[in-house]
Amino acid sequence: MADPRSHRVRLWTSAATVAAVALAVLLVPPLVPLDEQAVDLSRKLLPPSWDHPFGTDDLGRDLLLRCVHGLRISLLVGLVAALVAAVAGTAVGAAAGALGGRTDRTLMRLVDAFSSVPHLLLGIFVVALFRPGVWPVIASVAVTHWLSTARIVRSEVLSLRTRPFVDAAVSGGATRWRVTVRHLLPAVLPQAGLAAVLMVPHAMWHESALSFLGLGLPSHQASLGNLVQNARSSLLTGHWWPTVYPGLLLIVPTLALAGLAGAWRDHLNPRRRSELSL
Repeated sequence: MADPRSHRVRLWTSAATVAAVALAVLLVPPLVPLDEQAVDLSRKLLPPSWDHPFGTDDLGRDLLLRCVHGLRISLLVGLVAALVAAVAGTAVGAAAGALGGRTDRTLMRLVDAFSSVPHLLLGIFVVALFRPGVWPVIASVAVTHWLSTARIVRSEVLSLRTRPFVDAAVSGGATRWRVTVRHLLPAVLPQAGLAAVLMVPHAMWHESALSFLGLGLPSHQASLGNLVQNARSSLLTGHWWPTVYPGLLLIVPTLALAGLAGAWRDHLNPRRRSELSL
């Protein structure tokens, strides 16, 4: 039996965490620019303190500032890639569900073909075609993350096609295109939006994995994957903070976004929400 009060506490905690992360990535980088080339070996690997709450890295750079800048890059990749993937997945899923027949079978076989290749392997292939940078990583993540949205949207469209309001629109002389644009797409947009929100942390982890492997962003550019990758040697010498704090900035926003997505899902599914309050 779920406690509605604990459900609300999780929701507000998630919302506050997301708001704090958004404020940090929007305000800190413009106010405190990051010098990627700065080196101060006299402050190398200082532990967390009042002057450096997250400590310093192996080149004496403030780790908190680099983590915030890295989180900004990772969030940018996650948001843009999730938006592109959600639009592409919604278009493919809506076309497959609305048109049906040969179009549905062809598009779904295309989705199955992409799904048969591991995401990371396909992402590595895409970024290998370009020079390291933000946009190749965004393209890599977007290409590998539209499949689930396409399946969700297609399933919703197939369900909506049997509803009375669709039959009434068709009986009134509406074309298939008009039914899709005016009735089916607006009805599936909330589900597509939920899929996009859930895709953001997944895309952040994907970017971090590529950067950790040395295939994503340039090694000198602050991103959470690069920070973790650069801290491997420090961890072996007992300096835990260059690895732990970037990892936490991956985990905490992921949990917060998952909490908000769960509340959104409950809003879309009133029956499940009522079951939670029993």
